[in-house]
Amino acid sequence: MDRRQFVAQTMAGSVLLSAGGLSLGSCSDRKKHLTVLHTNDVHSHIDPFPVDHADFPGLGGLARRAGLVQSIREENPNTLLLDAGDIFQGTPYFNFYGGELEFKLMSKLKYDASTIGNHDFDNGIDGLLAQIPYASFDFLIANYDFSNTVLDGYTKPYKTYLRDGIKVGIYGIGIQLAGLVTKKLYKETEYLDPYEIALDMETQLRETEKCDVVICLSHLGYSYENENKPDDLTLAQRTQHTDLIIGGHTHTFLERPTIVTNAGGRDILVNQVGCFGVNLGRIDFYFDADGAKAQGVTISV
Repeated sequence: MDRRQFVAQTMAGSVLLSAGGLSLGSCSDRKKHLTVLHTNDVHSHIDPFPVDHADFPGLGGLARRAGLVQSIREENPNTLLLDAGDIFQGTPYFNFYGGELEFKLMSKLKYDASTIGNHDFDNGIDGLLAQIPYASFDFLIANYDFSNTVLDGYTKPYKTYLRDGIKVGIYGIGIQLAGLVTKKLYKETEYLDPYEIALDMETQLRETEKCDVVICLSHLGYSYENENKPDDLTLAQRTQHTDLIIGGHTHTFLERPTIVTNAGGRDILVNQVGCFGVNLGRIDFYFDADGAKAQGVTISV
């Protein structure tokens, strides 16, 4: 199946959004269009898989992703490129370069923001700090308190971005590190309740920052059937102002975004595109005089 067929067959149904405070009068008669591209759990996979690979024959590779991102940006300059964590660990590139190459290449692709996954601590909090100068994008994480660590001041709980007059607020939420990461690696990082922090962040972004679209970059995981752990589906049900949750950690391959009804009775999108950079997620938000809607696709790289 070629990429065009793949995209056509994975188009999700439109979701109507009461998204934020966009002044429809400012749109005139022109529809505004925001594109959000995203990856998760790339795990240092820079090269494509071999053509005889059992699971991902010939798929992936950062060069192909770069070409795809460039073509989408040419189609719509009002594009954001995001990552949901676990950038590190998985190939010899990480073992040899410690994350420097991954951050440099993501910067070349002009990623806008990423959250932090548990494997991004695999060289310790000091190892992560050593690579941050190679990243030209923002690290967003709201429920890790780095106040008593060397990472204090190097991350943000959220950030706002402006594209074609559309104000986009993005916040990051991370998984509990205890039990996944050795204490000596994350040191005095304090984990805060992700649901409580998410409610604080989305309220700040919608009501104070007056964002038109609110996005959560999550590394909680899509869902857990038999475990009482925070996950993206539950997060979506509990939030009120978040329009899109971009997830990671569980390596969940979704053909299309999941539609979840939130605490305010509004349908929102939850998406995750597997792992190892074999897919690129794409969500398109359209604003016009009738309101806003979103559509999602998964693109094979």
